[in-house]
Amino acid sequence: MLICPSTHFGRSRLLHSLSFNALKASAAAGSSHSLVIKLGLVNQLSVQNKVLGLYVRCKKFKDARKLFDEMSRRNVVSWNTVICGLVDCGYGGEFKTRQHPNISFFKEMLLARVDPDGVTFNGLLRSCVVLNDVESGRQLHGLVMKVGFDLDCFVGSAVVDFYAKCGLYEDARLAFGCILYRDLVLWNVMLYCYVFNYLGRGAIEIFYLMQLEGFRGDDFTFSSLLSSCNFIGSGELGKQIHGLLIKQSFDLDILVASSLVNMYAKNNSLHNARKVLDEMPTKNSVSWTTMIVGYGQQEDGKEAVRLFGRMFREDYCPDELTFASVLSSCGFISGASELKQVHSCLLKFGFEAFLSINNGLITAYSKCGSVAAALRCFSLIAEPDLVTWTSIICGLAFCGLERDAVELFEKMLSYGIRPDRIAFLGVLSACSHGGLVNMGLHYFNLMTNGYQIVPDSEHLTCLIDLIGRAGLLDEAFDLLKSVPKEAGSDAFGAFIRACRTHGNPRLAKWTMEFSSEPKEPVNYSLMSNMYASEGSWSDVARMRKLMKDSCERKSPGYSWIEIAGFNHLFVSSDRSHPQSLDLYVMVGLLLNTTKKDYISIASKVDLAPE
Repeated sequence: MLICPSTHFGRSRLLHSLSFNALKASAAAGSSHSLVIKLGLVNQLSVQNKVLGLYVRCKKFKDARKLFDEMSRRNVVSWNTVICGLVDCGYGGEFKTRQHPNISFFKEMLLARVDPDGVTFNGLLRSCVVLNDVESGRQLHGLVMKVGFDLDCFVGSAVVDFYAKCGLYEDARLAFGCILYRDLVLWNVMLYCYVFNYLGRGAIEIFYLMQLEGFRGDDFTFSSLLSSCNFIGSGELGKQIHGLLIKQSFDLDILVASSLVNMYAKNNSLHNARKVLDEMPTKNSVSWTTMIVGYGQQEDGKEAVRLFGRMFREDYCPDELTFASVLSSCGFISGASELKQVHSCLLKFGFEAFLSINNGLITAYSKCGSVAAALRCFSLIAEPDLVTWTSIICGLAFCGLERDAVELFEKMLSYGIRPDRIAFLGVLSACSHGGLVNMGLHYFNLMTNGYQIVPDSEHLTCLIDLIGRAGLLDEAFDLLKSVPKEAGSDAFGAFIRACRTHGNPRLAKWTMEFSSEPKEPVNYSLMSNMYASEGSWSDVARMRKLMKDSCERKSPGYSWIEIAGFNHLFVSSDRSHPQSLDLYVMVGLLLNTTKKDYISIASKVDLAPE
């Protein structure tokens, strides 16, 4: 359809077309620009600004700069389009190589005698947040005050947001106090400043003040307030906010209700979180994912997988975070059949291209003992990152393939990928379980001297376990002294196991005196068993009493086997299983058969059975 360039109606139709094309692919930018030239509207400033914005939104920064330089006239909209567009769409092209490109554009703007407006300062301050340029942000704040924009709510909100996201909450509060007329957006920005910097009491104070000023709040206000309660111990405050939400009917809002689910889940109150989810009149993918993530964080993998299935049945589409959380839950419960079903779903929805999903698959398959599947997932990744390499290395170590884990670690180094402390923890764990003492010491030295990574208690625990298994108990004891006592219970347990394995109760007793309290019940049990092997029953009774007085009730260990998608759980001397009678008959039969075979073999080699 031919658009007449000479009429106001034709120009309006073209501007509308350019705005619509901004939602389409980047190819539309070039074709729209060609149409503008063809129709002779290339000198129309409003049209040029639209095309310029289209180039920036499509991240065609080179073409945007070329058009910007060719413009004979530029108004404040032209400059704002470039300044705000770079922030909103990310820095790219030639602007990546320049030092704070928006400040450079702003200087050019002032030299061209174009007066900035509130949108200009808003975009500049947001760019300072993106680039973490505190000094430029402070200078901009000074200029804002000099030209009189500090009283403007729109610019003032940007100033407060800048200081908040740079961690300067006191400066944010001072800037907030200088603004005489405050709207709800400004109050929300100030409230979020305290939430962002983990200052819950300050957030509650701001909420109280805004109530006194007559502002009721909106969904963002209450979502931010609930975010300030997302840590253990703030559940009571969260319940009070929940009561206020019900009173003001904000509990029906999807965003606020999802924040409620998250708050209860973070405070270990899964029952209340699930109750909020079930009572939501309308849900979205975020609501379901929040609850699934909550189950996963509380290690309730079965319920997470069950809720994931219900989400599908109710026709809600999962996102990347949903799949990542469910994969983690499948790994925790070692649910191989559930994992395969989730894997099929993510393939169906096209999520196999996400690197985070592939990393989750590798970890989940490893925890389920499916090494071949984990390696297959790893081999399908074109460009594995550090997390990918770490996942497969830790997975192989977990499944008892220690030498393969070491080989992959060396391969990762050959590709020029710099390992972090978690990658080193994985390879040290592999060396520890595989008895690769020299390799373990080599990697520990490489971590501390080559990559300048300070070892934490987990690395030291691995090293103690490594040299303890090799029988170097004196060296392991010296290393144990360097582990912080508040984080040394695992190291203590590793050392006690080494002492028991190599028959050195004396050093274990010294360790008991050195560590005033081993903290974990398993460590008391190890000491008790060691005393029992020596016949020191008084010490056994003392250890058992210490364990009872100093530790919480020990959860019994259990084993399980998955058959037809159902996990059968067993604890020691368990008779709760419906087939327990048949199971114990079979165990007795196997023991008798094994004993007869041993006697038969022992008689043939002239050995007396024990």
